[in-house]
This record gives sequence, structure tokens and C-alpha cells, in this order.
Amino acid sequence: MKKTIADFKVVSNTTLTERLFLMKLTPADGSVIAEAKPGQFVEVRVDGEPKVFLRRPISIHRIDRENNHLWLLVQKAGNGTNRLSELCAGDKLNIVYPLGNGYLLEGRRVLLVGGGVGIAPLLETGAVLKQMGSEVTYLLGARSAKDLVELDEYRKIGEVLVTTEDGSVIDGLDCQKGFVTNHTSFTSGRYDAVRVCGPGPMMKAVAKTVALWPEQKEKSHYCEVSLENKMACGLGVCLCCVEDTKDGHKCVCSDGPVFDINDLKW
Repeated sequence: MKKTIADFKVVSNTTLTERLFLMKLTPADGSVIAEAKPGQFVEVRVDGEPKVFLRRPISIHRIDRENNHLWLLVQKAGNGTNRLSELCAGDKLNIVYPLGNGYLLEGRRVLLVGGGVGIAPLLETGAVLKQMGSEVTYLLGARSAKDLVELDEYRKIGEVLVTTEDGSVIDGLDCQKGFVTNHTSFTSGRYDAVRVCGPGPMMKAVAKTVALWPEQKEKSHYCEVSLENKMACGLGVCLCCVEDTKDGHKCVCSDGPVFDINDLKW
């Protein structure tokens, strides 16, 4: 897929929680946003911050074709993302996109599991799957109910199930205490495909549980995870995001970030 380097204009930059913010962008020259697959990401140049030299990799959260907007759900994690959180409507942002390989889009009943800011690529993934005729279920995990964001957007696409570590609940949702793997719906194994993104320990726990489902064991691409290794170039050149797989070392940014769990040494 062709990569594009382009200036985008900030349409809005909304604080969602103490750590998460949502940026909506549009091409500065008025062009149409390039095609991208769910699960791919962008590399954002951070201007005006002397301590930041490298671009920052951020998952594609949503592509709003009707308004020609690119959504990025970002977590504050340092000088770069803190600077991005300060951008205002009308500011410019230089982006390289689309990068990496996305999720395989298949299955009649698909479970999308996200934790923390790992919920970001699952919004676009679910939207495209729904357009294809799939029945989408989200299973979203967080430390507390106050850390869950944009639930109305996810509910437009499919059923939303929630787990919180502290047991806090959200009215109108099936909210259970614990980790995503503790949710009663997750252990049912009634899904045709599982797609995951979130903290490493969470994804490993999901992969370990899914691998024990008799009817799904070793099934190719049944469960795919999006790895969050540290990246610098986003093009597979610097080799700082290498993951050791059953087929040797692979760059997460160019060979991934999405991998079949059967290919990982987990």
C-alpha cells in the first residue's frame, strides 16, 4: 500500500480523561484521506518540542469518510504526546501513513478485545467489519469506569461488554469486575474470530486463553494481536521494534503490528 507524507490540519483536539485525548484531523490541502486498513498506524512529527527528535507512532482510530476526518486517540506518555495534546484547531501536523499491516477482516461473529489506549484501532476495525456484514462485539477493559472513553461510538457498531479492575460499573452496560479474560462472555468461545490490542500482559492472557478453546486451537488467524513495541522509524529500517517470532526476528512496524498468536513465541 502506498505511503503518504502530508500536512494535516487539526479540526479539534478534545481532552477525554487525564491521560487520553482525541484529535480529529483533515488534510491541509483539501485532498481525500488515503486508503488505510484497520489496524494500521501513522507516524506523527512533533514540532515545537526540542526534546523530541523522532516521529510518534499512533494507531488509526477512525476514518470519517463523510467529513474527510482522520481520528487519533492518543495517550499522554511523554514530551511528544504532551505537546500533541496542546495543539489547537487550525494547527498543522505532518503525518506519514498508512504504515504496517492491519487485521485480517473475516468472521461472522467477531470479538474485539481492547485494554487502555489499545481500544484505539478497534473502532475502525469494528466499523469496517460491520460494513462487511459481521456481528461485532467489543470487550473493553480498564482500571476504572472513568477510564473508559467514547463508549457511544463503540455502541453504534456493536455490543459493548466492559470489565473494570476496581469493580466500578457503567449504567446500561454489561460491566463485570476483573480483567477482560474474566468476563463470562469471553470464556464462551462463541466467536469466529478474535482481534486484540492493549498492554502486553493482557494480550498474552487473551492469547493463552483462546489457545485452549478446543475448536480454535491452532486455527490460522483466529486470534490476532496488535503489538505495541517501541518504534522509531515506522518503516522497518532502525530495527528497534524487532519481535522474536517462530519464523525469526520481525519488525513490528513493517511486518506487523498485527500478528497471528500462533506465530509468536508466547
